[in-house]
Amino acid sequence: MQPFDYQRADDPQAAVDAIAKAPHARFLAGGTNLVDLMKQSVEKPSQLIDIDRIGLTKIEELPDGGLRLGALARNSDTADHPLVRQRYPMLAQAIYSGASPQLRNRATNGGNLLQRTRCYYFYEPAFAQCNKRKPGSGCGAIEGYNRIHAILGASPDCIATHPSDMCVALAALGAQVRARSERGERTIPFSEFHRLPGSHPEIDTNLRLDELILSIDLPTSPYAEHSVYVKVRDRASYAFALVSAAAALELDHGAIRSARMALGGVAHKPWRSEKAEALLVGKTPGREAWLAAANELLAGAKGYEHNAFKIAMARQTIVRAFTLALGKVEQT
Repeated sequence: MQPFDYQRADDPQAAVDAIAKAPHARFLAGGTNLVDLMKQSVEKPSQLIDIDRIGLTKIEELPDGGLRLGALARNSDTADHPLVRQRYPMLAQAIYSGASPQLRNRATNGGNLLQRTRCYYFYEPAFAQCNKRKPGSGCGAIEGYNRIHAILGASPDCIATHPSDMCVALAALGAQVRARSERGERTIPFSEFHRLPGSHPEIDTNLRLDELILSIDLPTSPYAEHSVYVKVRDRASYAFALVSAAAALELDHGAIRSARMALGGVAHKPWRSEKAEALLVGKTPGREAWLAAANELLAGAKGYEHNAFKIAMARQTIVRAFTLALGKVEQT
């Protein structure tokens, strides 16, 4: 691990001021991903700014009936919160399906958004080719072992996937991210927060280096009764998704009034298509409707040598998720 300086901030503005003066610094909260990457010498910040005691832990109702999730609220506290469980059960399910109880007790909401890929080639510096870790070096996964890699939104420079479960549900729910820098505060739609790799896979999000996440804001939702998160993985616990799906339905006299869906484990960001969702509006719920939406969501999917199975798996996961969402989802 590379040596680094350490500083503790006492409030959000102090954290913003500190990182503005240290362009190669990183915020440290739960540290469940960053510290691992530092141990591997993948991340090499010159300074850590500890934000664990600056607040931002509240989960509170917004005036319009939505919900504000503090950036430093723990994942476990978020999933256990009565308003999350009541109004956004799909989000609680997604959080519970991720990591282990010990990690969820430490990991923060803001940190979850900033997780980096679990690509083997990124995590292991012994592999010379990784454009995300070393821009211009190539992508070892494209011609290498790529079973866990992307089938959507990839580029010739990177086929890594985003690992978060929580973010898939947030994408489906249409969340927004509030951030602050010395320039002031801004709100980033969740659909614009994470990036596709393009020619710069080393840049994961559109959050600026000097910005601090304040909260994740959820809009009011009509989907509490008919929503679910389904995760397909190699083992029952503590494994990242091969494919996951967040599915939500609003029904009106037996027809679909509106729908939301997003996929995880298939792209560099949670994968959502408003066009695919629109195909379900007015339709009678059922396998035919689910498959039509799935085919639209997966348009342009491309498999590689070891992960082509993900295309069929993603299609069936969407069908399964919507089928389960039709029934009232039990509170986790």
